Amino acid sequence: MDQYIGKLLDNRYEILELVGTGGMAKVYKARDHRLNRLVAIKILREELAQDAEFRRRFHDESQAVAMLSHPNIVAVYDVSRSSELEYIVMELIDGITLKQYMQKKGNKLNWREALHFITQITKALGHAHSRGIIHRDIKPHNIMVLRDGSVKVADFGIARVASGGHSTLTQEALGSVHYISPEQARGSHIDSRSDLYSTGVVLYEMITGRLPFEGDTPVSVAIQHINSIPLSPRELDPTIPEALEAITMKAMAPNPDNRYLSANEMLTDLEEFRKNPNINFDYSAAEFSPEDGLDDDRTQIRPAHVTSGRTSGERRYEEERSIHRSRRYEDDYSSHRRGRYEDDDDLDELPRRSPIWPIVLAAAAVLLFVGLMGYFLVNTIFADMLAKPVTYPVPNLVGKLYEDVKDNTELLGRFQLVEGETVTNDADPGTILEQSPEGESSVGETITEITVTISGGPEIIPMPNLDGMEYNAAYRLLQEKGLKPVAPPTYEDNDTVEKGYIISYTPFKDIPLSPGTEVHMVVSRGPKVEEIDMPNLVGKTKTEAENEINMYKLTPGRMEPQYDETVEEGKVISQYPLANAKVDEGTVVNLIISMGPDPDKQPPEPPAPQPSTKTVTVNLASFDGLVNVRVLMDGAQVFGQDVDANMEPAVEFDVTGTGQKELSVYINGVLDNTIPVDFDAP
Repeated sequence: MDQYIGKLLDNRYEILELVGTGGMAKVYKARDHRLNRLVAIKILREELAQDAEFRRRFHDESQAVAMLSHPNIVAVYDVSRSSELEYIVMELIDGITLKQYMQKKGNKLNWREALHFITQITKALGHAHSRGIIHRDIKPHNIMVLRDGSVKVADFGIARVASGGHSTLTQEALGSVHYISPEQARGSHIDSRSDLYSTGVVLYEMITGRLPFEGDTPVSVAIQHINSIPLSPRELDPTIPEALEAITMKAMAPNPDNRYLSANEMLTDLEEFRKNPNINFDYSAAEFSPEDGLDDDRTQIRPAHVTSGRTSGERRYEEERSIHRSRRYEDDYSSHRRGRYEDDDDLDELPRRSPIWPIVLAAAAVLLFVGLMGYFLVNTIFADMLAKPVTYPVPNLVGKLYEDVKDNTELLGRFQLVEGETVTNDADPGTILEQSPEGESSVGETITEITVTISGGPEIIPMPNLDGMEYNAAYRLLQEKGLKPVAPPTYEDNDTVEKGYIISYTPFKDIPLSPGTEVHMVVSRGPKVEEIDMPNLVGKTKTEAENEINMYKLTPGRMEPQYDETVEEGKVISQYPLANAKVDEGTVVNLIISMGPDPDKQPPEPPAPQPSTKTVTVNLASFDGLVNVRVLMDGAQVFGQDVDANMEPAVEFDVTGTGQKELSVYINGVLDNTIPVDFDAP
């Protein structure tokens, strides 16, 4: 177990758990008992705490970060320094890193979402730079994405006051080599523009889904930052707006003098682009070249910025066609010269002939006369019959931007542009999709207008606010908006959000989305409950079963009656959930209670036996004189009489009954014997 967990620092901060480990420190989740809130505490690693230089750097970092106060920067609450321990107390962030968010979205983000994030990062850097602090380690791993869609720049772990001097390519920097600036890789002096380079790399990765440079070793990647330029974003994805590509490449200019002068300047362009995605930033392609120029063996790319109206594919096609034409011209010219010289050689060998100029003059005179007559006839008698109608070629405007061509008289000529229908389309807003009459056709002089259909850009759906919504209602709302809810959602325990309601979702609210964008939702399972073994209730009475359900903190459900031949009436036949199953507290338990055998299914009772009468004889031969005789059946007297035994040695009487009975004979009140009687016998 970690040595700090459970400890109370400065009699105030209780360390709860380890949440992260960095190059210089460990980060713990803790509770501030004075203000009763959760915080994050960064403690210098033990092996580094012994080094005075590391302790000094750690303390300097703490003091520097404590100067910052901005909604897009992780806040620092407290700084402590003692002989044994150095730590800083920071805001505890409920979220994930931008790197994790990008991985969840497939590494590439919608450019509108990337704009949403990079704007906040730039604002954070503008605040830090205004206070003389350079982050020096901007990368997606150090940027936290909160549940509400805001971001916070974290881990100013190697930040220094701007006057702090130089940076070297240490092992610490190599860990972030994909994002470091060329001057940082060289170990040169750095300033706030180095952070802007790293910000440009983060933006490049968000909109293209890949890093600008890859290599087998950190050193090889660092060398590429110094000597090379990556492919422009639109060569990887032509749907990326040109202006956003220009912002990205300007931020990543190898020469710091060609980058944005400040984060605020970059933020201005981001805001202008947000207002008008078709804006044209007139950046020179030379700005995107390394400081000292590229050697022949260095990686090069085409200029990132182009004139609006032509795609990069069209430019490449025109360049290749131009080269092809030049080569063909040279070949044709060479062939022509060779042919001419060969013809000259042949002429030297031809035999000489007599002059033919008189014949030529005569033929010319005849032709001239015929020509003059024809000219006269065409321009007089046949003029109206042979005159061709006047037509004009229609320029092809499809694929061009309406704003670029509407006032271009050189392109339009005699035609005027008429703005027709604006439709939703994946093309950039303002792009001409169709025209009437069609381009490159010919029309008469009466047609002077070209009506065009213009793209209004792709359909944009603002991400709806799902906060506080029940899952099914949120699902239906997303479908109605044209978005795609991912099913099933992720379920999490939550002490504050009611079961079945939304905890969080991505993308975040108000982010502009394209139709069909997937939306991931996290749904509450309610407070976490204990899991128990389901008790066995079968064979118990209804009352006993109800008592056990309450004792185990379960919820009584349906108790349905059912006839059963084997289970006694009033007892449990079956249960659900089954006995010994793992269930949560509060689970509903349903029972089936026996009503005993079904009377409609019982066999009929046999008919009651009919009573019969039998004659019974009581022997008195062993008695003398007068005796009292009493006979009982089923406790009831059936015969009673005083008899002179000397005169009547036996008495007889009739008795009526059913089945087999036993008669008890009493003589003078004393039981003398019993007599069996079978009334069913014939």
